[in-house]
Amino acid sequence: MDEGMIDREAMGRMAKALSYIKGPQDPTAVALKTASETGKPTDIKKARALFLKLKPSDRKGALAMLSDD
Repeated sequence: MDEGMIDREAMGRMAKALSYIKGPQDPTAVALKTASETGKPTDIKKARALFLKLKPSDRKGALAMLSDD
């Protein structure tokens, strides 16, 4: 997925989902929230990299929460 294709609103929703799953202080949730707020390419790249490092179950859980919206 290209960083330019990531919707800022979706990153914000993903941050909320991960905050629920892993806690509000989780580095990935914080990075996604920051990327959502700033929209800076470096913030987006960092958030994406951290998201991809999550356990598959955490990623699937967060994505499932988004699909319920």
